[in-house]
Amino acid sequence: MKSVITTVVSAADAAGRFPSSSDLESVQGNIQRAAARLEAAEKLASGHEAVVKEGGDACFAKYSFLKNPGEAGDSQEKINKCYRDVDHYMRLINYSLVVGGSGPLDEWGIAGAREVYRTLNLPTSSYVAAFAFSRDRVCVPRDMSAQAAVEYVGYLDYVINALS
Repeated sequence: MKSVITTVVSAADAAGRFPSSSDLESVQGNIQRAAARLEAAEKLASGHEAVVKEGGDACFAKYSFLKNPGEAGDSQEKINKCYRDVDHYMRLINYSLVVGGSGPLDEWGIAGAREVYRTLNLPTSSYVAAFAFSRDRVCVPRDMSAQAAVEYVGYLDYVINALS
């Protein structure tokens, strides 16, 4: 799984060298932000059901036509799959917070996601709306510390940009 540490070590190994000073500074910065990332991961894990429900609800509120016949959410089964997908991405964001890199998102959530959604005729804009709602809803200090929110929002933005 890709993280800042594995990326630095892999790049140095591929070049047949020891990690450079700038490589080590990158790793050090990642380690210094670890406590904030773990706080965000813990808060997300403890409230993930509410986060997923609120994000999914925001998606269907913004794109209510999705529940019309022939659309991506025209049955309860399809609606449940949307919430399942939001949950899946939130879990991957949680994993990314834990490892300190976008590897879980890249490997299990983003690679090919737009093509899959296009093939299934699922609009990615609805997922973007769910993640944007979650991003915009974060409140410091109610939900987490400022630095933890920065880490969490960074991964939400990463998903939003990947699906946009």
